Amino acid sequence: MCGRFTLITDLQTIAEVFGVPATLEAQPRYNIAPSQEVVAILHEGARQMAWLRWGLIPSWAREEAIGNRMINARAETLAEKPSFKHLLRSRRCLVVADGFYEWQQANGTKRPMYVTLRDRSPFAFAGLWDQWSAADGRVLRTCTIVTTEPNALLATIHNRMPVILPREACERWLDPTLQEAEALLPLLRPYPAEEMQARPVSRLVNDPHNEGAALLA
Repeated sequence: MCGRFTLITDLQTIAEVFGVPATLEAQPRYNIAPSQEVVAILHEGARQMAWLRWGLIPSWAREEAIGNRMINARAETLAEKPSFKHLLRSRRCLVVADGFYEWQQANGTKRPMYVTLRDRSPFAFAGLWDQWSAADGRVLRTCTIVTTEPNALLATIHNRMPVILPREACERWLDPTLQEAEALLPLLRPYPAEEMQARPVSRLVNDPHNEGAALLA
């Protein structure tokens, strides 16, 4: 699964990397957790940055709390599950990050590991999003991060990993003319292990209320 990540890179750089206008502002974030707002890139008429709340609330859901259980979606079943299959056709997004955390069992305890690309550049998780209207009139746009089988590096840490899309796959994932599962599901592969690295970090990251560069010590 993917349950915590970082976005330290400034959003002007993110905009340049992904070819979108820099319409958002944010401080560096070292401990992004479910139920928080995340930076995403959508295609709605044009490609754009947007805030989405992490934890998918499908448009048909009766209760907001369902989002707490839908932070991840398995790539293998996207085209089958009612919560995801129509979003796969028309509401795909990129969730922007530059690292993520996973917890490794070691000597009877769980040790937080910080995973990045080797060149430490920002990247995009494959995501799905939806819009939900609450009874009190609030409109929430929420998302989930797609996961897949781990590559050789992540297999030493966990049995799942988030789908990181290579740059050319980002283009196809956001392409509104692509709607068939047969064209989209092959994009959801484990990222090459040789292009990634992982290292242990502070257990401060275990508490989602903690923030700051000290978490990476």
